[in-house]
Amino acid sequence: MNYVCTKCGKITPVTTKEPCCECGGLFELDFTPPKWDEKLIDKTQWNQFRYRRFMALDDESWQSVTMGEGMTPIIRLDDNVLLKMDYYMPTLSFKDRGAATLVSHMKSIGVTDCVQDSSGNAGNAVAAYAARAGIGCEIFVKDGTSPSKIRMIKSHGAKVNEVPGSRDHCADVCRAKVREEHVYYANHVFNPFFYEGMKAYIYETYEQLGRIPANIVVPVGNGTLYIGVVKALEHLLASGVIDQFPQIIALQSEKCDPLYQAAKHHATEPEEVPVTETMAEGIAIGKPSRGAELLDMAYRHNIRFVTAPEDKILEARAHLAAHGIYCEHTTAANYAAYLHYCELYGPTPDTLITMCGAGIKSDH
Repeated sequence: MNYVCTKCGKITPVTTKEPCCECGGLFELDFTPPKWDEKLIDKTQWNQFRYRRFMALDDESWQSVTMGEGMTPIIRLDDNVLLKMDYYMPTLSFKDRGAATLVSHMKSIGVTDCVQDSSGNAGNAVAAYAARAGIGCEIFVKDGTSPSKIRMIKSHGAKVNEVPGSRDHCADVCRAKVREEHVYYANHVFNPFFYEGMKAYIYETYEQLGRIPANIVVPVGNGTLYIGVVKALEHLLASGVIDQFPQIIALQSEKCDPLYQAAKHHATEPEEVPVTETMAEGIAIGKPSRGAELLDMAYRHNIRFVTAPEDKILEARAHLAAHGIYCEHTTAANYAAYLHYCELYGPTPDTLITMCGAGIKSDH
């Protein structure tokens, strides 16, 4: 299996320890899954690797890495909204999907140490799965990241570096270490193996419901879930098991909305926007590295961007908690954005919203 550079098209074996192409372009996997067939689902596995025939995997390394991630229930909130409870996973967030596949790849190619920058959830997930695989781990987070997330990362034995400044500056500091010390960059944005795990979100939904809901709400910072959702839906559509693409409602924080602003003008690159503090810390990405790719997907599939009103996040969190759903602030922003979308476009029934992070992770 190989990587293909999204910038120059150069082919590179997936065994490389480099984070990207020598031209600076990001990698894409040269992988086409077989046509969707329920018979290819391994129903002896109660984790996301039951769908491994549709995922790019090197070997069977996943067997010693998996912690039962995936297979999260879908529950009804009200007549219009279904919630996929993705914080029911080992590190209490949806990022376990991608971390499990990425760390499986790392183990298969002999990675011994890694670094990553994160707003918290991805760093915690990579730290946990790296610990399970016996891989040393160092995580860079923005100063002010939820103390609960930092404690969880440290509990897995990973070193934590708290970097003053913006989330984007944190990424720059981590990437400088990658360049200078040539340590493996276990990054959920750069490494396409991460997206292979995120595809399971859609595969599970289809298997659980026997269909895909008409509307799917997806938070977008760097776009890891967004890319996985789009790729999996494209796969199901090409396989003929769904006959149309659902309406994806992609949300950003109103205090950090480079893709929302770009989409308003049909721009091909994210807009430069001021980044101010937001409770939706998990999607506060001012310069998404795959921004052009995210926008291209949006225009191909008529994806609508919407922002989550900052002053509605705690209200949305309280409403969910009153119905037994205790989620973190960024996750509450998903529901706040959905309600704002309904204000803009009218009633929006048959909608699936991810509950991507547990509330205990953002009590600060």
